[in-house]
Amino acid sequence: MKNIFILIILVGSFGTLLSCNDAIEIVQPGRLGADTAFQNLADLESGLLGTLATIDNTSQMQFNSVFTDEVGIGDNNGGQGIGDGTYGFVLNASSDAPLGLWLKFYSTLNSANRLIEAIELVDVEPEEQARENEILGQALAIRAYTHFQILTYFSTDYSDDDALAGFLVDFVPTVDQQLDRTTNGAFFDSITSDLSTAEGLITTQSNPQGISLDFIRFLRIRIDVYRENYSQVDAMSASLLADYPLANRAEYESVFLDTGNTEVIFELLRVINGPYDRQGDTGSAFATGWAGASWAFVDATINGAPYFDIGRALFDMIDPADIRYDVLVGESSLISPDPAAESDFINNDVLLLSKYEGKPGQPLLNDLKIFRSSELVLYRAEAAAASNNLLGAATFLKVLRDTRFGTDTPLLSFSTAEEAFGAILDERRIEFAFEGYRWVDLKRLGERGNRGVLRSDLDCAANNACSLAATDFRFTMPIPLNEINSNPDVRQNPGY
Repeated sequence: MKNIFILIILVGSFGTLLSCNDAIEIVQPGRLGADTAFQNLADLESGLLGTLATIDNTSQMQFNSVFTDEVGIGDNNGGQGIGDGTYGFVLNASSDAPLGLWLKFYSTLNSANRLIEAIELVDVEPEEQARENEILGQALAIRAYTHFQILTYFSTDYSDDDALAGFLVDFVPTVDQQLDRTTNGAFFDSITSDLSTAEGLITTQSNPQGISLDFIRFLRIRIDVYRENYSQVDAMSASLLADYPLANRAEYESVFLDTGNTEVIFELLRVINGPYDRQGDTGSAFATGWAGASWAFVDATINGAPYFDIGRALFDMIDPADIRYDVLVGESSLISPDPAAESDFINNDVLLLSKYEGKPGQPLLNDLKIFRSSELVLYRAEAAAASNNLLGAATFLKVLRDTRFGTDTPLLSFSTAEEAFGAILDERRIEFAFEGYRWVDLKRLGERGNRGVLRSDLDCAANNACSLAATDFRFTMPIPLNEINSNPDVRQNPGY
């Protein structure tokens, strides 16, 4: 662990330097003292903004799409996703994906923990106390969210409290500290404690671009769903949906054009000339910067050098009458009426992704939608299926589909819970395409819904990596090799 934590601590110190002008004294090798970095409320405000800015979902979006069945190889692909084996289901302890995610998550934890530590040391004026409390609450909520992200990718089984997650880091570590993995149960205890404390400190009810009480409400629901604790999911989801109704068709388009935020409970703002306004590492699990650059080099048009297309199997699932088709599929796409008959499939069937076409003045730069209320509707369907309320599950799916089609759609009929879970997964595949969910969804629901990675034969012709069962060990990330090398006592996940 030491090698990675040295890097994280140094990066965290540098980030604090960028956000706080008073940070000028190093009191420990590799560590910036909180008493010098944070001296007043303005410093704490800067620290909160800096911590929030460390959260980035781009690499999750990239990995979830390329490793699964969301993409096909584009005509401008020069080895992106192929050279490192991601498109071929290659995942091991030395892969970029686990290391990239591990570094991002623990960098955010480091930043949040430094801010929390600093708040204990900064004396503010009485009239500033409420704002300091708010900052502390938001930092605790960020820490809870990040610990849950770590568990999501590195735990084998969300519903097993004895399964191992990652390193539980609710303090500022020193560069020579060595930790071992902690159980899900310990993670959830820490997450729950942080969220409970945060709820007593945060006063902002709703703020899609920041941490609010509604952020906590949503995160609690997601945690219960992942743990398969469904008893309160329906009521809690219905309550939050009352405040964030589903977007109509026009509003749904505006959400992904960054001109509206109907049904958005939390998003990561990405602005022109901001820190994420850059190319980033294309085709890499270290992706950051422009979200759309994970699939195209220049822009989201036929001339924009797309190196990944929408996978044919996914494309074939989307009805052109569905507003999600308009959001996902680029207008200049080349859509073959008979792709199997094409002698040059890659160049004659170009299914462009337009969900991240960018902002006026900067192609491919989009805000990242993290919590949306459509997820709550599908959580209600999932809770119904878990209790064998098959009609209820079908009804919730119909609610979402009616909204996306803008008309009355057929009510599905399920004979078993497996069929209901499969339909929920199919709906999630369309609703959250390219938003960083597919791998996670198959990991937690694939076996229950009899679904796995399933690419079109045309998209997997290059490497024959056509399918992957949801029970495969690669639906849990390995602990990065750097951690194992620096501390051989760290327990690795099965299969690696």
